[in-house]
Amino acid sequence: MYKHLLIATDGSELAQKAVEQGLKLAVALGAKATVITITQPWDAMVSAEVMVVLPPDAYEENVTIAANKILDGVRDTAQKLGQPCDTLHVKDRFPGEGIVECAGEKGCDLIVMASHGRRGLGRLLLGSVANEVVTRSTVPVLICR
Repeated sequence: MYKHLLIATDGSELAQKAVEQGLKLAVALGAKATVITITQPWDAMVSAEVMVVLPPDAYEENVTIAANKILDGVRDTAQKLGQPCDTLHVKDRFPGEGIVECAGEKGCDLIVMASHGRRGLGRLLLGSVANEVVTRSTVPVLICR
């Protein structure tokens, strides 16, 4: 079956449920788990107004602090479940492409992630990371709701 799961999280409550489900699945399968969080490039997140308020150095510092907080929580969850896991913060990537690339680089054979299930205009405006991963991935993707 699956030997190495890549579990993606953005730190949201919904993503936490996918982290827990992915880690429990890894326990059940005796599989390795890697949990990833991704931060977008600074220039993708800013407009002219924000640039003045949040320079690149401050952005990098803030996203690193946020990613460390997310991954510390993941490590706590993994420890409670008795499932060792590697954690990884990928910087300067868009989430969908970063998840797919990491799965390939790490040799993962299943991606586990959450989907907010947006439809209509919300999906059009905000996009869907889950949809991008399902579309681009060469390995199976398990979507948790």
